[in-house]
Amino acid sequence: CAVWEVDADPAPYPAPERLAGFPCRRLDLAPARGGGLGKRLLDVLVSGTLLLLAGPLLLVCAVTLRLCDGPGVVFRQERIGRNGEPFTLLKFRTHRPVDEHESATRWSVAGEHEMRWFCRMLRRTSLDELLQLWNVLRGDMSLVGPRPERPYFVAQFSETYPGYATRHRMRTGITGLAQVQGLRGDTSIEDRCRFDNAYIDDWSLWRDVCILLRTAVTLVRPTGS
Repeated sequence: CAVWEVDADPAPYPAPERLAGFPCRRLDLAPARGGGLGKRLLDVLVSGTLLLLAGPLLLVCAVTLRLCDGPGVVFRQERIGRNGEPFTLLKFRTHRPVDEHESATRWSVAGEHEMRWFCRMLRRTSLDELLQLWNVLRGDMSLVGPRPERPYFVAQFSETYPGYATRHRMRTGITGLAQVQGLRGDTSIEDRCRFDNAYIDDWSLWRDVCILLRTAVTLVRPTGS
């Protein structure tokens, strides 16, 4: 921490605008940001179009998952969105947790061998995330933004990593700047937080388009989540 000497006529010491290439800000004064009307229009147009085009694929995934792994095709889980508001995130179910407590507090199941082949394929290709297009259309999420997390981990990370709570200034997203940088799965939360806040601070509609294009490219060579 820094100790400041107080004079009768203190000299101004303006805070740097950028540090190590990233914008600086006071975390306790960070304003909420919605991204503007253009961002919402992009979300509605793209998510609505993709839901129509991907309808047959969603049906095939649902039927195959039902045949391979039994009932309970859609997985619903509480996540934290913009301004700390909870919402219900939708995914294709790829894992059966022991109970609700495990579902809410277990970090990752991506590498578990007991997952059936089709479930592993859904996770590896991120097809299990397609149902979140409905969350985007409803306004729970955006196409691009910080990835939403469960309340249990939001509470933990907000205490551990400065600026983590600040990433809730904007709607959470299906993909984001952190994800196209390879920060998915068991990767640094601190780095994700840094990229998420940098994205919000420098947001533009063109940047959203670029992130969506980069996400589409990564889906061609999937690495899982």
